[in-house]
Amino acid sequence: MPELGDAPIEERYRREMAAVAQALDDTFNPGLHGKDRKTGFVLMVFPMNDTSGRCNYISNGANRQDVVTLMKEMVARFEGQPELKGNA
Repeated sequence: MPELGDAPIEERYRREMAAVAQALDDTFNPGLHGKDRKTGFVLMVFPMNDTSGRCNYISNGANRQDVVTLMKEMVARFEGQPELKGNA
């Protein structure tokens, strides 16, 4: 059984997500690659108004554990707990 988030991007989103990810990386990290990048990002795409689908995820190389920490921090902020701190 695959781990959460281990499935590949759904084919219907693959080309567009790759293009958006490349454009974001070029915008935030012009001319930089790999460890030289200064800004990381994640892009999550899901079908609107459809809770039966899955969320598709792509990043510019962000460490998954850091992204998990980031998401936990964001959920805490969204739920009104801004005092929580993490290491993402």
